[in-house]
Amino acid sequence: MSAIQNVAIVGAGGHIGGAFAKALIQAGNHVVTALSRFDSKRQHFLVITLAATAPEETHAKIVKAAAEAGVPYVMPNAFSYPIYQDNLCEQDLYTSVIRGGIANRVSDIQRSGAASVVLCCGFWYEWTLAMGESSFGFSIRDRKITFFDDGKRTITVSTWEQCGLALASLLSLPETITSPSLADYKNRNVLISSFSISQRDILDSLHRVLGTTDDDWDIKYESSAQRVKEGVEEMREGSQRGFIKWLCANTFLPGNIASDFTDKEVANSVLGLPEEDLDDATKRVVTRLENGWSPFEELGKGGS
Repeated sequence: MSAIQNVAIVGAGGHIGGAFAKALIQAGNHVVTALSRFDSKRQHFLVITLAATAPEETHAKIVKAAAEAGVPYVMPNAFSYPIYQDNLCEQDLYTSVIRGGIANRVSDIQRSGAASVVLCCGFWYEWTLAMGESSFGFSIRDRKITFFDDGKRTITVSTWEQCGLALASLLSLPETITSPSLADYKNRNVLISSFSISQRDILDSLHRVLGTTDDDWDIKYESSAQRVKEGVEEMREGSQRGFIKWLCANTFLPGNIASDFTDKEVANSVLGLPEEDLDDATKRVVTRLENGWSPFEELGKGGS
C-alpha cells in the first residue's frame, strides 16, 4: 500500500476537483478530505484546484498554509501543458503568462520545502470544446466551425475522468524504493493524455455523434497567428472570451512544441490508464450543451 493515505483537495466541488475526489474514493486506498481553504494537518498530499478567476495570491496562501502544516507533496493548480525552455521567449506574452502562473506556483511549492507534482494533461476536452468558437473554433449549437490554418494541427487533451484516474493511480504507487513510484515524479511533471487530436478529428467525431456531414456546417478558415492577434486585441478591451481565444490559438500555433506531447514520456501506461473513446467524450459535451450548460456562466460564478 502507498504511504500516501491522507489526501486533501482544495476545490473538490469543481469539475476537476470532483473528478479527483471521485476517482480517489472509488480506488479505496485513501482518506479524502475536501477543503475550501487549507487548514488541516496530518495530510500526506495536497491537490489545489482553483477557478481561473481566482486571485493569484490565493494559490500562494494555500501553499504557505500547507508548508506550515508539514504537507510533503503538493499538486499545484497547473493542469495544462508542460513548460519546455525551448518553447519560451522572454518577450512573448504567452511566455509571461505561463511563467507568471504555472512556473511561479511550482516554485512557491518547492521553496516552501514541499515537493511539487505537476499533472500535465493539456486542455480539458469537455470544458474547452463546450466553450464555443473562442476556444476550439466550434459553435456546436449553430453548426459553425473556424479551422485554424488547415485544421489538422494535433494537440494533446484529456478528459476530467482521465485526470481523476491518473491521480488515483499515481497516489496508489509506492512512495519510494521501487519504480514506478511517487518519488519518480517528485518535483517533476506527470504527463498524461486522453487524445492527440486536431480540429478535423473533433468535427468528424461530432458528425458521428450528431449524424451530420460537412455540408451541414458553416466551415471557415483562419490563421492561428491571426487568432492570436485578435485575442490580444479583445483582451485589451477586457474580454474574457478574448483571453480564451488568445490562449487556445497559441496552443495551435505550428511552432508550439508543447501542444502535442504524446511523443514525450507520457505516463499513461505506467499508471494503467485506459484508452478512451473520443465519440463518448464528444457526446458528453453535446449532452451537456443540450441541457443548457455554459462554461462561461460557471466562470462568472467562480467555477472550474
